[in-house]
Amino acid sequence: MMTKGRRNLSLGALAWLVAVALLVGHNGYLWVVKRIVPDTDIMALLPVQERDPILQRSFAHMVDAAQQRVIVLVGAAEWEDAKRAADAYSAVLAKRPDLFAAASAGEGVQAEWLSLFQKHRLVLMSPAQQAQLEKEGTAFWTQQALAKLYAPFGGPRLGAWQDDPFGLFSGWVQERAQETPVRPRDGHLFVADNESQYVLLPLTLKVPALSMTAQGVVLPMLEEAGAAARKAAPQARLIQAGVILHAANAGAQASGEMHTIGVGSIAGIILLMWFTFRTLKPIALILLSIGVGVLGALSVCWLLFGQIHLMTLVFGASLVGVAQDYGIYYLCNRLSADPALDSRALLKKLLPGLALTLLAAVIGYMGLALTPFPGLRQMAVFSALGLFFAWLTVICWFPLLIGPRSLKGGALVRAYGAALARWPLLRASPGTFIAAGVFGAVAVLGISKLGANDDIRLLQNPPKHLVDDQIKLGKLLDAPTPVQFFLVRGDSAETVLQREEALKRRLDKLIAAGKLSGYQAMSNWVPSARTQRERRALVDLKLLGVDGPLAAVARQAEEDAAWVRTTADALRAAGTPLDVDAFLQAPASEPWRHLWLGREHGQYASIVALRGLSMAAVPAVRPLADGLAGVQWVDKVAEISSVLGRYRVNMGFVVLGAYCVVFVLLLPRYRGRAWRVIAPTALASVATLAILGLAGQNLQLFHVLALMLLLGVGVDYGIFMQEGATNCANRRDTTPWLAVGLAAANTILSFGLLGLSHTPALQAFGLTMLLGTLLVWLTVPCFGTSTTIKEKANAETIGIR
Repeated sequence: MMTKGRRNLSLGALAWLVAVALLVGHNGYLWVVKRIVPDTDIMALLPVQERDPILQRSFAHMVDAAQQRVIVLVGAAEWEDAKRAADAYSAVLAKRPDLFAAASAGEGVQAEWLSLFQKHRLVLMSPAQQAQLEKEGTAFWTQQALAKLYAPFGGPRLGAWQDDPFGLFSGWVQERAQETPVRPRDGHLFVADNESQYVLLPLTLKVPALSMTAQGVVLPMLEEAGAAARKAAPQARLIQAGVILHAANAGAQASGEMHTIGVGSIAGIILLMWFTFRTLKPIALILLSIGVGVLGALSVCWLLFGQIHLMTLVFGASLVGVAQDYGIYYLCNRLSADPALDSRALLKKLLPGLALTLLAAVIGYMGLALTPFPGLRQMAVFSALGLFFAWLTVICWFPLLIGPRSLKGGALVRAYGAALARWPLLRASPGTFIAAGVFGAVAVLGISKLGANDDIRLLQNPPKHLVDDQIKLGKLLDAPTPVQFFLVRGDSAETVLQREEALKRRLDKLIAAGKLSGYQAMSNWVPSARTQRERRALVDLKLLGVDGPLAAVARQAEEDAAWVRTTADALRAAGTPLDVDAFLQAPASEPWRHLWLGREHGQYASIVALRGLSMAAVPAVRPLADGLAGVQWVDKVAEISSVLGRYRVNMGFVVLGAYCVVFVLLLPRYRGRAWRVIAPTALASVATLAILGLAGQNLQLFHVLALMLLLGVGVDYGIFMQEGATNCANRRDTTPWLAVGLAAANTILSFGLLGLSHTPALQAFGLTMLLGTLLVWLTVPCFGTSTTIKEKANAETIGIR
């Protein structure tokens, strides 16, 4: 008849079977029915600027404006070759109007562009022209008008002479044209450098750039179009830039790394388990626990977050190296336990240690959840849940599935167990004190050499060709960066425009000094109402008066007073104020709409973007906002890098606090031996930092986060060793040492593979875990109790039954 304990085990196993069946069903629904696609947006990993929603919105606005754009330059030494290649490129994309929207550069577009501004031409002039109008007298402006009337090369005209007799509006249009080096030519958009002439093809995606499904369709089309362009003109050169190219590369890289890490870790576990137990059953059980952990983590994370980031899956692949610890610990103890000890009794003996190992590991992962990075929080939750589900699988199923006589150890087990006898034992002796002194000196030297690098760009590592294309395109188009700009705010649109104008007066000095090439601002196109009033009054006073330049020109041209009145009235009619809403509704505003945020949280806001801004010029640009109400310098790279640096320091203190918390948790069970559990991990962490310093590495947040996780992993090994001293009646039993070795080897495999990542942040995380885990493994036997180690040293072999 089944005992009460056996019945409880069976009920627990059955309940967990139902839960796992639900997890499997939910995962099937997600992947097969809902067809979820992991998020590849690198920006989703970055912190949310909660304290200033307008600032956060401005950054998102700039990024969103660029996100759906793909900019293609098709160039050649000869313009005809460039046009032929560009036409072939466009012809391929024209087959998929559902994917791409291409900009037009025909004459109709130019006429439509000018139609809005012609109606307001009297108040549209450059600041330099306004200053000239204030300074110069009647004779100067009379000569200007006559030169435009009679000279064959009096400058470009936009309409009839009498529409702009003094060239103010045409001067304003020329200034606007200087905001970009791109020009219309033969129905194409043209730009050139010293080597090539390029056709610019600005494309707008009609599908989400960050969708992996869209990437799988768009990128092959771009490749086909590129091949067509090269076929049409073999010497053609292509420059392509766009968020979708970087997102697709990051997605492919992360997907490849996820498979490498996951498959490599599982392969390592299978080999180690085979050489240890020489049977497939333990391998299947370990893989089962890991699989349930991953399925559970994925399901619950989807319910909590509504999506899964691809980097979470990459990081989650390393979960394999930790989730197997619980199963390995149980299997190793089952291997060496007395056959008379039934599963319930064995589980009861191991449960306190297993619970502490889970708690320590979860504390380590939860350190990641304290950061302001949504991506890291998701990784932390995913990993902690995966460990919990794997732990429950071991607790509920392993006792029933692994019988007392179902495991046998091989030669590797005996050889590895015998190696413990050769390990040095930490005790109060001159050798120990000398070793401690040497270790301390080397550690201080190494840590003192540690630098710090919190650059946000460490979150990704795009291939060189994408970076080169982006740099080349930025230089050719003189495009502003979307992550460094001025944010201008006010209680009305008029206030914002006036504050922009005040900022631009300061920026003009840097342009004159050659530190900037220009700026983009809404007030370039729509001057403030105050400025428009001033200009209209100035034109009336200086140009359209009874004895002004217009009357003087009429006398020279032998026109009567009626002509003067008619011309003046027509000019005044074109002096109606232009407002932001009217501009934004016109097609001409499309390239500049991203500069206007409109009304946000009770305030109006806009963006002033800078062209030709170099890193060297940033210190001169940053203070320009000082003393200007409502004007703020935004440097998202520096801001997030500063956040990374601050959290690197803060997380260092969190790691120290976590050591204290774990130590307190260990005290009730291990009392005077609690320090022996935690000391190997602490020393390994210090040694890892020293090694990084001696190797010339710069410390970043991800090194510190790895040390947090190392605490959770390393304490497991200390618990395994001390549980052996607590539970084993046979002091010669080296089962805990076997469990430590298998767990550490698999953790090193998984995080060692993470150290091969092409993403510098993940690489730093993996390298730290690799060094730290190896050092804990080598150090933890030194902190065993002297009685236990001495008896083990006299043992012939481990107690395998």
